[in-house]
Amino acid sequence: MIEAEVHLSLHNFLRSQAGFPSWPHHLTMARLVARALRLGRSALIQVGAACGYQGRYRTSFVASALMWHSPVIIVAPEVVQQRLVKVEIPRLQQWLGVNKAIRTGDVWPGGDFQGLFLISPQAWLKAQLTPHENFPAGIPTIIDGVDDLEVWVRDQLTVTWEAHDWDQLILAYPHIAEEICSVRAKLTHELFQHPGNPYECYLISQAETEILSSLYSNLDIDTLPDAWKKFWQQFQHSSLTPPSPHHPIAPQPHKVGAPSPPSLLWATIARRQGLFSLHSAPIDIAEILTPIWQRQPVVLIGSSLDPETEAPIFRQHLGLGGELTCLKFSDSQTEAIQLYIPYQLPLPNTPEFQAAFIHKVRTLVCLSATSPGLTAVLVGDVPLKSQVGAILASEFGSRVQVEKTCLDENGILISGWEFWREHQKVLPAPQLIIIATLPLPSLEHPLVAGRVAQYKRSHQDWFRLYLLPAALNELQRAIAPARESQGIVALLDSRVVNRSYGAQILTALSPLARINYLDPSLFSQHSEDDS
Repeated sequence: MIEAEVHLSLHNFLRSQAGFPSWPHHLTMARLVARALRLGRSALIQVGAACGYQGRYRTSFVASALMWHSPVIIVAPEVVQQRLVKVEIPRLQQWLGVNKAIRTGDVWPGGDFQGLFLISPQAWLKAQLTPHENFPAGIPTIIDGVDDLEVWVRDQLTVTWEAHDWDQLILAYPHIAEEICSVRAKLTHELFQHPGNPYECYLISQAETEILSSLYSNLDIDTLPDAWKKFWQQFQHSSLTPPSPHHPIAPQPHKVGAPSPPSLLWATIARRQGLFSLHSAPIDIAEILTPIWQRQPVVLIGSSLDPETEAPIFRQHLGLGGELTCLKFSDSQTEAIQLYIPYQLPLPNTPEFQAAFIHKVRTLVCLSATSPGLTAVLVGDVPLKSQVGAILASEFGSRVQVEKTCLDENGILISGWEFWREHQKVLPAPQLIIIATLPLPSLEHPLVAGRVAQYKRSHQDWFRLYLLPAALNELQRAIAPARESQGIVALLDSRVVNRSYGAQILTALSPLARINYLDPSLFSQHSEDDS
């Protein structure tokens, strides 16, 4: 069977590669992927935060895909594709003696293609959400990096309506140009009444929805510009949209054939320019994705997607029902972090927290000053991030940078979660990561509030099903670089020791060595270990 062939070939390959990055689960993962290809049965594999960060697992699924006798699709970001095409695939092809055709692109090669086809998540999702005959079903598909799958899907399903789309509407309806301009002015006035927030992002209100509905009531679907037509298809499914049975625009079914789920409507504002953009996206994407998983067997590979092996919450979010082989690998003890959590720090939602946090950060930076390497301070609160950057820069000078990748060897990076996630792989592994608060999605963000409201309407536990899983995933990915260097992580959120869910946080961060004190020897010992 293919599993035995892959196991033997990969085992011999790994033994022949002096200095090859070690990972104890290569053979197990390769056998599972080969089994999924042979049986046509989908699988979900969690490789662990450290392995996911380093990408060592990719040799396993590439070997299985190369040895499979039929075509395989690999869905991966372009930077990963480049690594596969230039390093992983040629190295394995040479050893295995396999001459399988390799193609990359956004369109299926067509014909009787029997090789490996590499495609970006965005292009693959677009093809799946708007299926055409030139992208065949039934071909085994390996999706790498599914930690970001929900974000990829939501980006793909989001319809955005920019300022220039008003000009397109006026061109399509010149006879009501004055009315269109009046509606635009009313919307601008209403949107700019919202109080400022760090995100410049606001859920559409009932009054704003009624303004849009009145405009759409005078438009004809046959001549609507594409952006307006797409926006309407989701706009009419918003919980705020008033019913309009006699509306000239008939409800449109979702492109994949399922009824359209409720949509979230929001606006982003550029206050200085006096402009706004409107956005619409389904709140629940599970029912949209379910038909996609039924079209072909899929192997989904991620870092740490869910605390449980069967990944029930992750699967619920993405509509992964039915039979699915699940496997979860843990990070090894050699990748343990040193975790410091203070007991006496005020809770993040108290007025005393900010001053206490800044004092603790200064203490940690001073104690680690003699230890070489990067210090990363992760602050989700936008105003606090700027304040911490200014205070530390006044004391430590140019060593301190706020969300910059050009850093001194002994630099101090002040960063939000998104910036750190996007750039951590191009930065050196930090000797110290300081985390202000748990990365729980903020209820002050309108999009988070909108999704939470949907959970409440469905009488579901929005904290356990949404906020906490999102925080765990973000946290594990954020500290993955510290596992590589066996660095120190200071988590300055006392909810970890004062709330019942703190145990889940600690379990997710394992393996770890708990630190209950701070002194310079802690960092000097770490420096000696590195040398």
